[in-house]
Amino acid sequence: MYRLFIFSFLFLLQSFTAQQTRFFKLKKYETAAFSDTLKENSGLSFFNGKLYTINDGGNSSEIFEIDPKYAKIKSSFQTSVKNVDWEAIASDSVSLYVGDVGNNAGTRKDLKIYKFAADSLRTSGYQPKIISYYYPEQTDFTRRIINNDYDAEAMIFLNGKIHIFTKEWASRATSHYIIDPTLKFSQPAQKTESYNTGFVVTDAEYYEGKLYLIGYTKSTEVYLMVFEETQPGMFFGGPVRKYYLGSSVTLGQIEGIAADDHGLYISGEEFRHPMGKVKPRLYFVPHEKLR
Repeated sequence: MYRLFIFSFLFLLQSFTAQQTRFFKLKKYETAAFSDTLKENSGLSFFNGKLYTINDGGNSSEIFEIDPKYAKIKSSFQTSVKNVDWEAIASDSVSLYVGDVGNNAGTRKDLKIYKFAADSLRTSGYQPKIISYYYPEQTDFTRRIINNDYDAEAMIFLNGKIHIFTKEWASRATSHYIIDPTLKFSQPAQKTESYNTGFVVTDAEYYEGKLYLIGYTKSTEVYLMVFEETQPGMFFGGPVRKYYLGSSVTLGQIEGIAADDHGLYISGEEFRHPMGKVKPRLYFVPHEKLR
């Protein structure tokens, strides 16, 4: 057992060195725990200076405003649409976008993003715009739970377009797709670039010319990658930094990332493991700590 532990440690250390992965102890930046209402929170986004999150599939179709320091729910808004598998949230200057894009089994043919106008969050019965799309590369819809490349949980809005970063269980990579939010018909998502992250991507954030991708591996390692924008809306051809943040066993299942002038906000949902469970948590990392 001891030899196996040493071998595993040395293998992990070697892989870190080969990829120039940096160690960063996210646990020390914990700020608060979420209530059970948000134990399956998925995604973070700032919209008009307020921080929002959602719960993933199997939960209510509410949008929650949360306190960025204490993780308390400040207000919630019940929407008029179904939460099939909500996994991502993003915004532009006037609208909030909720991605019903989860596809763990790789079988969905009804992927969609809901667009909510700013003043609609307090309007009962408001019908958001529906932006439907599909992956033109996917021709096989055989059920493959957490073993397909057409799942997604990461989304940003940039340059008038919605950018999806896939959660590729089979390849342990991500592909960058672009969607036009002005189209009224179901559209093929445009694949622009791919990157071998080595982990599945669970959220994305764009801030001041940098793309942040966060996620984990099946063996619970949590990672953050920071890409420099090389040309408008393109990221995978330039400098990149990769950070090992710790394990889901102590951090929770990391599902969200957002940024403002102060730093990065990272959220995790409840994580169950053989020895117990980890509460859903919120972390805050000042920008200077990652430089």
